[in-house]
Amino acid sequence: MTALLCEVFSADGPLAGAIPGYRPRAQQLELAEHIAAAMNDYRVLVAEAGTGTGKTYAYLVPALLSGGKVIVSTGTRNLQDQLFTRDIPTIRKALKSPVKVALLKGRANYVCHHHLERSLADGRFLSRDDAAYAQRIARFARQTDSGDKAECADVPENAAVWAMVTSTRDNCLGQDCPRHKDCFVLTARREALAADLVVVNHHLFFADVMLRDEGTAELLPACNTVIFDEAHQLPEVASLFFGDSLSTAQLLELTRDTQLEARASARDCLDLPNVCGALEKAARELRLTLPVEPARYALLQLEARPGFAPGMLRVIDELQALAALLETQAQRAEGLESCWRRATELLARLQSWQAGANGDFVRWGETHTHSLQLNATPLVIAEIMQKQMSGHPRAWIFTSATLAVQDDFAHYCAEMGLVGACSARWESPFDYAQQALLYVPRNLPDPNSADYAEAVVRAAFPVLKASGGRAFFLCTSLRAMRRTHALLVEWLAREGLELPVLLQGERSKNELLERFRRLGNAILIGSQSFWEGVDVRGEALSLVVIDKLPFAPPDDPVLSARIERLKGQGRNAFMEYQLPRAVINVKQGAGRLIRDETDRGVLMICDPRLVSKPYGKRIWRSLPPMKRTRELVEALAFFTAGSTA
Repeated sequence: MTALLCEVFSADGPLAGAIPGYRPRAQQLELAEHIAAAMNDYRVLVAEAGTGTGKTYAYLVPALLSGGKVIVSTGTRNLQDQLFTRDIPTIRKALKSPVKVALLKGRANYVCHHHLERSLADGRFLSRDDAAYAQRIARFARQTDSGDKAECADVPENAAVWAMVTSTRDNCLGQDCPRHKDCFVLTARREALAADLVVVNHHLFFADVMLRDEGTAELLPACNTVIFDEAHQLPEVASLFFGDSLSTAQLLELTRDTQLEARASARDCLDLPNVCGALEKAARELRLTLPVEPARYALLQLEARPGFAPGMLRVIDELQALAALLETQAQRAEGLESCWRRATELLARLQSWQAGANGDFVRWGETHTHSLQLNATPLVIAEIMQKQMSGHPRAWIFTSATLAVQDDFAHYCAEMGLVGACSARWESPFDYAQQALLYVPRNLPDPNSADYAEAVVRAAFPVLKASGGRAFFLCTSLRAMRRTHALLVEWLAREGLELPVLLQGERSKNELLERFRRLGNAILIGSQSFWEGVDVRGEALSLVVIDKLPFAPPDDPVLSARIERLKGQGRNAFMEYQLPRAVINVKQGAGRLIRDETDRGVLMICDPRLVSKPYGKRIWRSLPPMKRTRELVEALAFFTAGSTA
């Protein structure tokens, strides 16, 4: 395989012939060789490859040449689509590979014929837009082969109507569905089972394959290799799926579906609408026991809220009543039987959450605009992960641009339970010493001080002026993001500068990025969504400002419980857990700046702890080898030098 890889990645090889501007990179070939060796020997490999290494091709080439069945799991659906529609076809064509490839997404991405027909027949849409969208989706469903909503271009991806025309694990009728033979989800799964290379995303992998929730478990036994791209996201995703969560939105969805089924098959059961109404009211009132602003709450905080405990009991009582009534009607139609099963399962999970018998899990709540989610999250995922990876021998590849703290993978491997894993790291091929400057301003106050946002904007403003916008302003919280936006708009108006300011949440992420690229002089202010998975090449992005080191807030319920657990074991929670996570997040944010060999820019980290605290060294030593300065004049001169170069 080594000789073949050398040929494929060479200056006159098939990739060079098929890809305009292709250049051989030693790091890319070495990464591909390590991945091929791990696949051949069924080993676990943890590989960090800096931005620009070309890790996507480095794992896809061995995957396509391996002759075995491979699952590639990505961090986002966008990256999933990019792999399937762009990267894999390019390599397949270059290698003249006959490998069969399939794309598999979660069921919420596929139109459900049954729910679409039910919703159209019922006609109870939330708005005129939704009613119009439903008609467009119906036309799409008649024409499409895949049923993938990403291909339905004339209906917004975030339109509320999608929830009414797609299925969930809860409300899928399975083999009892009258449109079972036409099901887009089942078609996608059949194609995945027949394929040699299957592209999924992390959420689907854990929900479907590892937890065997939706019948795709047969994918894994036949698979020789699993490759996780953007593997730094896995601890969080795995924690979510190895735990349990249920929400008031699921209860409202159950009442809506029950009423739809009742109108179709049980009009004479006059109690059903009333019982559904009572559960809906109880679920909405439970959400209202907590503030409107989305937030996370520890169990003690939830229990301290007036009305929460009795509200929970009321929801359980009303759900019990609905389950009992549905049991009497279940034999009348498949839809009613499905609603009865869902009610019974939700009741068991709700009672289990309330009882909280398992001390290895932390119970907490999270509020969204219209719903409350109750979670039980495992404090440690290593043992669960080991169990899931045991059994049938296969290769497991974990790769990302950000997995190590300096050159050390110990934190990641310990958290993921990757005992005995091989690890390797490759620096970016970019010339950071020439292309980038790290600027840490002097005289900033403590990050916890009340006027910190004002101080950050004051320090950043001259640099934003010098860069002519073209900046990402990355904040560690939504509150800081909104405050920064207000202050920056005020400063720009005062100075008479007409630079466009874009704010996360005003439009979809893709729309904001498209507008940012098009404008060429914008300042985009964002929070967590823009720290990773965002690729803006060229002059449109020449400055990245980070307001604070991204330590997770210590009052976060899951973090707080994990810290207490580590302290109870006599361990240093900050050095072992909080700091490594912050390092990986900083590396992600910093990685937005230089995306190409011709990019130039300044990374401005405003947090004085980077210099004043001993642990600050571990953070900046983990960053790419940029020039470093604390002098504003040098940061400003970087842009002047760029304009005259």
